[in-house]
Amino acid sequence: MKNKQKAEEIAVKRLQMITPLLEDGVDEAKKLYLRRSVCEKTLFSDRTMRRWIALYEKEGFEGLKPKTKGRVIENSIPETILQEAIQLRREVPSRSIAQIIQILEWEDHVKPDEIKRSTLQDQLAKQGYSTRQMKIYNSDKTLASRRFQKPHRNMFWQSDIKFTTHIDKKPTYMVAFIDDCTRLILHSEIYPVMDQKIVQDCFRKALLKYGAPAAVYYDNGKQFRTKWMERACGKLNIRLLYTKPYSASSKGKVEKYNQTVDKFLAEYQLQKSKSLESLNRLYHVWMEECYQNKPHSALKDGLSPMAAFQNDTNPIRFLDPAEIANAFLSCESRKVDKTGCVSFNGQKYEIVNGLGLIGRTVDIIYDPDSLESLKIECENFPDTEARIQMIGSYSGPRPELPKSLETVKKTGRSRLLDAADKRNKERIGKQKSLLSYKGMTGDPNV
Repeated sequence: MKNKQKAEEIAVKRLQMITPLLEDGVDEAKKLYLRRSVCEKTLFSDRTMRRWIALYEKEGFEGLKPKTKGRVIENSIPETILQEAIQLRREVPSRSIAQIIQILEWEDHVKPDEIKRSTLQDQLAKQGYSTRQMKIYNSDKTLASRRFQKPHRNMFWQSDIKFTTHIDKKPTYMVAFIDDCTRLILHSEIYPVMDQKIVQDCFRKALLKYGAPAAVYYDNGKQFRTKWMERACGKLNIRLLYTKPYSASSKGKVEKYNQTVDKFLAEYQLQKSKSLESLNRLYHVWMEECYQNKPHSALKDGLSPMAAFQNDTNPIRFLDPAEIANAFLSCESRKVDKTGCVSFNGQKYEIVNGLGLIGRTVDIIYDPDSLESLKIECENFPDTEARIQMIGSYSGPRPELPKSLETVKKTGRSRLLDAADKRNKERIGKQKSLLSYKGMTGDPNV
């Protein structure tokens, strides 16, 4: 359909060029003058003009359409040989035409130089087994490119980070969370840095405004793939999903929104006064008026993202602010030293009942604005806390070790040596039973 439309467009342009040359009753000198004038304007040769005129007079408008290019594919290869070639290509998709012909010759399927490379290549392409087609079939990206859409709001969120512009010669970055079903931007903001904190801030604001999703979908950037994100989503009962490497098309909706933001950035470049505050203010105004409340072509009945989200009947799971605050505490891992303490933020913290965690790696849960005490979490160990270690003028009393770490009383014997002695006696006994002289006859002196 696309090639047919293109051919008709070319025919229309050719007809417009030769129309002045189709007048009746014009002598040859005048025709020659007109052709030369048209050739000078269009940069086509006189021979081409005469050929187009002849085609139009013979076939009409259809004659001006470009003819299909390409050589005629000869079906001179026997079907059995062609199937063998297809099998060789399917076994190893990277095999070249020359290698396939070589194998067919060595296996006595064909005689040397019986098959031309161009003929076999055309036949394989016609059957759908060209090198390019095989690469597409064997690529995981063919499946990732299929479109999908969740049936209701808050079932699936996508997120991404995008570079926006420079403010005071420093780069700025936009974070956006979009609802897969309704295309609503749940929250988006522009930040002066690019780290995990900007993702945390944007995610928290989206949760407070529109409730919690069933699942959230990120790429493999280090700003998203963090221990903090795993803990927060686990605490809030949100499935955490990541894209496969090199499959940006799987996050097509947020990627498409990123392209839409480029239109805003082009307009913002016209502003004389540029600051992060004005950038965010105008960005939110543009987002509300030019996206959130504007009809969206991908939504049913041409609804806007905001209207689609509000009209959805799927219930929203709102979270308690205290629950969100607890889930959004920062998280880092540390190893407990031999005194039951951890080093964090340049200071030593003493863990309550920390002797039971000696040598183990623990998760430190903390509020960046309050570092006087830390929450300590470790698998198969009750949650505890750590406080800044206070060093006095005198050493404190030695703390009691947990029973699991207390030294076992010695019995005066080595269990290893006892077991080895027992095993040695058993082995010698078996050897003696194998060396039996019973039943032997004859003179022992012989």
